[in-house]
Amino acid sequence: MHLPVQIREFRFPSDYEQVFELWRGIEKGVHIGRSDTLAEIRKKITRDPDLFLVAESDGNIIGAVMGGFDGRRGLIYHLAVATSFRGRGIGSNLMDEVESRLRAKGCLKSYLLVTLDNIEVADYYIQRGWQHMDQVHLYGKELQ
Repeated sequence: MHLPVQIREFRFPSDYEQVFELWRGIEKGVHIGRSDTLAEIRKKITRDPDLFLVAESDGNIIGAVMGGFDGRRGLIYHLAVATSFRGRGIGSNLMDEVESRLRAKGCLKSYLLVTLDNIEVADYYIQRGWQHMDQVHLYGKELQ
């Protein structure tokens, strides 16, 4: 028997430790960095807290996704589901909800990043209607 799973908004700061441990425990695809500290997550939720979602079952956070919206484009970060809960549609439910919330904000186009160590997840995103963008190169810069 599966316990019910609830999709809800991330609660700061009480959810932080469980979400951080979920991300840290993901075997590949989620790379923890400076932007994932408590102080940085505080900044994120002051901008669009309704786009940071968790999946909870029996009081435990078993999935999470962060969305962002800059007023023009959306971005999806750190979709993760605990190993023992995979294959139940939890990741898809999280993605459905964050995509719905982005659309409600007027977002016409969104991006997500797939790390090179997790390329097999590409089929999942393609099945959801996401397209590989081979016409751009991604660049990054540490600002501090």
